[in-house]
Amino acid sequence: MRIPAGRSGQWPQMARSGRWHGCLALLAGALPALAFPAPALWWLAGVGLVPWLLLIRSAGSGRRAALDGWLGGTGYMLAVHHWLMPSLHVFILVLAALLGLLWAPWGLLVFRMLGGPVSAAAVVCAAVVVPCGWLMIELVRSWEALGGPWGLLGASQWQVAPALRVASVGGVWLVSLVVVAVNTAVALLIVASAARAVAAVGLAVCGLAVGAMAKWAPQPEESGVARIAVVQPGVFTGVDSAERRLAVSERLTGSLAGRDLDLVVWGESSVGVDLAARPDVTARIAALSRRVGADVLVNVDARQTDRSGRTGIFKSAVLVGPGGLTGDRYDKMRLVPFGEYIPARSALGWVVSMGRAAGEDRLRGTRQVTMSLPGADGGNGLRVGPLICFESAFPDMSRRLTRDGAQLLIAQSSTSSFQHGWAPAQHASLGALRAAENGRPVVHATLTGVSTVYGPQGARVGAPLGTDESGAAVFDVPLATGTTLYVRLGDWPVQVAAAVLALYCGLTGGRAFLRHKRHNRGKPVQVGEVRLREVRLQPPTG
Repeated sequence: MRIPAGRSGQWPQMARSGRWHGCLALLAGALPALAFPAPALWWLAGVGLVPWLLLIRSAGSGRRAALDGWLGGTGYMLAVHHWLMPSLHVFILVLAALLGLLWAPWGLLVFRMLGGPVSAAAVVCAAVVVPCGWLMIELVRSWEALGGPWGLLGASQWQVAPALRVASVGGVWLVSLVVVAVNTAVALLIVASAARAVAAVGLAVCGLAVGAMAKWAPQPEESGVARIAVVQPGVFTGVDSAERRLAVSERLTGSLAGRDLDLVVWGESSVGVDLAARPDVTARIAALSRRVGADVLVNVDARQTDRSGRTGIFKSAVLVGPGGLTGDRYDKMRLVPFGEYIPARSALGWVVSMGRAAGEDRLRGTRQVTMSLPGADGGNGLRVGPLICFESAFPDMSRRLTRDGAQLLIAQSSTSSFQHGWAPAQHASLGALRAAENGRPVVHATLTGVSTVYGPQGARVGAPLGTDESGAAVFDVPLATGTTLYVRLGDWPVQVAAAVLALYCGLTGGRAFLRHKRHNRGKPVQVGEVRLREVRLQPPTG
């Protein structure tokens, strides 16, 4: 590369400046991750994006802004998924960089909206368009093949009561939209000296909107209590870990006799054999059901055959009653990329040699299932909707179960591979969002912690079982009736955001086309070697 004369000394300085700028973008993108568990600095979400927004604004060019968006997105994905390092090792860097590309267009959008002098009208436009752009990123990366909706910004507000009320109106999507709008307004307060009053009004509008939703949004009405027990055996390793885990789960379940239970829930992969093919194991669990006076919802991780005749490894929620298998079974539909299957295994199968990626792809279920517990009069009683592992991160799955009549949502999980990281607390916190969105209680039952329960408005019920505990806990879970606006209307914030962006792109493209047309009007047009000039025809006079 030729260095311009007289400026050779500036190039190393510019390169160093660019590297520092990139490092700052990575750090700025990672900052909002501190709002999630385990740090749980929830208040940071309201200002955590501001340094990143200001950095993009100072980029100097659209290309640099897109790069800052990409680097910040990479930092964000690394921070909220860093606990995957033991499983994926260095490959997590590749995945984070690929997913970070989703933020490159957002960086360009922020630069266009916040760069240069910002008028009052531009403040209003930025406070609306920038959050909509962020929401489109969250929507795209929520696709299962891209890792699913783990670490959606709105999920950081799982313990904030007003935010949970917002979730009941528009799901976690609306919470993310509000959080990014607040960050954008704060950034504009700093940079838009001529329009600070408008930015302040924008913050006030966000506050009033949240307050209005918290006060007037439909609330679930409590309709009784269910006594649910959660069995958490703890961490087991070694060749006989499955047998020892089963033995401890049986012992803990047996200790619940006489507690007047409605259901006992075991965690994900709590049974390592096909119960249909092992009647001896089924009989042991059925004996436990008779002893405690309640059905036992276990989770089978084994080679099985489903209703359609497919044979392979399934993860299945299976209900066992006093008489054995009840026939209620749900096969996990959304699998964890690399953990339970490898996308494009023929090309990416080498990942298995680098970490704990799946040696064999598990098979998917084909439909969601609601299960009915036996009622007091021998008929159908409480209806439960099972989810397995990170399916609790998908808002649409719990919404579907609620619309199908589930009165209690149950997430069976195991994060034993990430016991000492942020994953167990992050996973458990998702139950609060799902409960608030649907107006239904959520039981989050794990093998190794954190096991916890949330009421129909997202508030925690009782004390959780932490990652250092092995035991059984009984929760008096409040049930509820009624339908939240999110259950009725679905993902409407995403649809609104897409419409806003389409309108913005249409108007921006239209203005650019008109400017280009005006700029070229009257210019000479070259055809071959002949230069022609546009001639305006005037109407005849006289």
